[in-house]
Amino acid sequence: MASTVLVVTALEDVTADLVVAALNEREVPVVRVDPADIGPALTFGFRIDADRAEWGGRLRTTSREVEPGEVAAVYWRRPTPYGARFAHLPRQQGEFAAAEARHGLGGVLHGLSGARYVNHPAAVARAEFKPAQLRTFARLGLRIPPTLVTNDEQAAREFAAEHGTVVCKTFRGLPARDDGRAGAIWTQRVDPETFDDTLAMTAHLFQAEIPKSGDVRVTVVGRRVFAQRVAAPDGALDWRRGDWGALLHVPVTVPPPVETALHAYLASFGLVFGCFDFALTGGGDRPEHWTAIECNPNGQWGWLPDAPDIAEAFAEILAVEREGCS
Repeated sequence: MASTVLVVTALEDVTADLVVAALNEREVPVVRVDPADIGPALTFGFRIDADRAEWGGRLRTTSREVEPGEVAAVYWRRPTPYGARFAHLPRQQGEFAAAEARHGLGGVLHGLSGARYVNHPAAVARAEFKPAQLRTFARLGLRIPPTLVTNDEQAAREFAAEHGTVVCKTFRGLPARDDGRAGAIWTQRVDPETFDDTLAMTAHLFQAEIPKSGDVRVTVVGRRVFAQRVAAPDGALDWRRGDWGALLHVPVTVPPPVETALHAYLASFGLVFGCFDFALTGGGDRPEHWTAIECNPNGQWGWLPDAPDIAEAFAEILAVEREGCS
C-alpha cells in the first residue's frame, strides 16, 4: 500500500513546516520537494509503456527518494516558480528550460493517479479568479458585495454614484520588484473624482463598501472548519496591511447554512482546502450577517492561533493509504 505524502513547496515555508511536523508525529513517510530545484539536487527518471499504464521510476532529492506509485497524497503548497531556476540564462533559453521542466517534471507530478491532492494545482488555478469566486458564492446563496469589474471610467462613476462609498481591490498580488522584494496593494476607499481615462489601461475591481462590524477568516480542511474573528488594533479597513503579530483574534461559530455553502463551494472547484474571508455586519450569529469576500485556495494559516489544530486537520486528511500500487 502506498502511504507516502509528497509535500511540494519552497524551502522556506512555515505553513508547510507545520504540516510536515504533524505528519512526522503520526509516523507518516514524507518527501518534501521543490520542483524548481531540478538539477543535481533534484533528479528523476520516469518510465511508462503499453504494458504499464502508470508512471514508474524514482524522484530523488538530496535526502529522499520516492516512486510515483508510493505517493498516497500530495500537499501542493507554494513551490518556487520554475523560471527562477533558469533566471541566469538568456531569456529565450530560460523560458524554454522552464517550460520543459514544467511540462515534463510537472506533468508527472500533476498526474499521480489515485493520489489525493490538497489542493491540485489545476483546481487552484481555476479557483483563483475572483469573478468566478463571487459568482459561485452568490449561486450558493451567500451574500456578496455589489461588485463592478471594469476598465471604463463612466461605468466606474455610475457604480460609485449608485453605491456611495466604494473600495478598490486588486485581482492578484503585486509582483516582486526587480530586486526581489515583495509588495502589496491593500483594499482602499476610492474617490470617484479621481477617475479618469487611465482606468482604460487595465481591469479594476470596485465594490460597495460593506458597513462591517468585523472580519472573519474561515479555514476549511476537508470537513473541518476553523473560524477566527480578526481585527487590527487601529481599526484599519484592511487588516492585512499592518503587523500580523498585533492582530486580535476571537474564535467564532460559522452559522450552519454558511458552513454548508463553504463545503459546496470547495466541491464545485474540486478543492479540499480553502481560506475564506468574510465581512460581518451585526453580531455574526445569523447567515445574513456574513458577506463573502473571497477564497484563497492556497492560503496561509500558520499565523492563526488555531494553527496547530489546522495542521492536525491537514495531517489527518493527508495520512491516507492508496491500495493497488507497487
